[in-house]
Amino acid sequence: MIRKTLVALTCCTALVGCETAANNQRAILGGALGAAAGAALGTLAGGNDRRNALIGAGIGLLAGAAVGAYLDEQQRELEAGLAGTGADIQRVGDQLYVTLPAGVTFDTDSATIKPQFYGPLDRVAGILNQYPSSYIDVVGHTDSRGDTAYNQTLSERRAQAVSSYLTSRGVSPARLATYGLGETQPIADNNTASGRQANRRVNLIITPATQG
Repeated sequence: MIRKTLVALTCCTALVGCETAANNQRAILGGALGAAAGAALGTLAGGNDRRNALIGAGIGLLAGAAVGAYLDEQQRELEAGLAGTGADIQRVGDQLYVTLPAGVTFDTDSATIKPQFYGPLDRVAGILNQYPSSYIDVVGHTDSRGDTAYNQTLSERRAQAVSSYLTSRGVSPARLATYGLGETQPIADNNTASGRQANRRVNLIITPATQG
């Protein structure tokens, strides 16, 4: 009986350890993504000006109870639409973070979208148009190589390129805010090639537009 109890306790301890590790990983991800958004809090979704712009564009607002299902459906469609492209979709609270890695979206030191990524962006635009009751922040990032001011400008140009493409595919400009954060919000180690590649990215931050 004692041996069975010890085995059970060992199993429980292992499960708790796994769950704690998973929670820590989610917390790290949420913190990194939240930092990227928080750095430009003044332009992030949810302000009265943006809400009024959506209303003026004839876009309805969501009741709070509808947010969860609304995001779940979008996430499933985005994951299917971007499968195999290298893009990543994460749910953090009541927001979706879509990461477009620069290596597959742009050539080095370029803000021109690669032609092979037109198709995936077309699918993203189509999904965004199916779920219009949301704000979309388009945020550019770079690694830390090169001049800081140049990196800032490059991040802005890349974000603007993605934003302009989405607009050309029917996404309402009233939903979009576009800005760059340069090299200020790394999510990986800039001292490694893989880390720099991860840091060169454009995020789409999708936030439901609610009535409250």
